[in-house]
Amino acid sequence: MSDLLERLRGRGWRMTSQRRVVAEVLDGDHVHLTADEVHALAVQRLPEISRATVYNALGELVSLGEVAEVSTDGRAKRYDPNAHHPHEHLVCSGCGLIRDVHVTGDPLAHLPERERFGFTVSGVEVTYRGLCPDCA
Repeated sequence: MSDLLERLRGRGWRMTSQRRVVAEVLDGDHVHLTADEVHALAVQRLPEISRATVYNALGELVSLGEVAEVSTDGRAKRYDPNAHHPHEHLVCSGCGLIRDVHVTGDPLAHLPERERFGFTVSGVEVTYRGLCPDCA
């Protein structure tokens, strides 16, 4: 499970009931929900929470660097609470399911010096694509 709630408490993020519910919905492994999915789950816990409040909380979490936005194939942005744990993503080309994967080794090692074109590379993002068991 991600440690999102612990990180937010440690930062002194004002934990209103609405913010707490958004953080609770996002907290966990392999969580990559859209804003609408976060809202739908949040409403189950706190029926009066508005869509605007969910969007505002998500924006704050991204600005704080506590949640990462993930976009794949032009689909809706998804929110990943594992922003502090290095990982890559495995994406189903059928249904869009996203799973976190923890690859060993340095992905930058696969980029030869001649292919860097003088860039000082500061980061690497790798996305693995395929079909999940349900779509295969």
